[in-house]
Amino acid sequence: MFTYISVEEFADVVVKNNKDANRRELIASLWEALAAKRNGARCMICGAPIWAAGSAITGTNMCFTCTTGEAADSEDYEIE
Repeated sequence: MFTYISVEEFADVVVKNNKDANRRELIASLWEALAAKRNGARCMICGAPIWAAGSAITGTNMCFTCTTGEAADSEDYEIE
């Protein structure tokens, strides 16, 4: 199960680890991906619900597994 985190907290983590990231643009992308997930967006590969945090960063509606190739999401964040 994901560790749930706010949009702002997730943006802070990403910017801290990626100095060239634009926080304002990232937050806008995160809100768009979260809205898409809440509206039922599905992974373009397998049809599972999207992983909003990953979809915002990649710009592609995909689930955790299709984005990362990993099945276990217990140490990863999802925005709420």
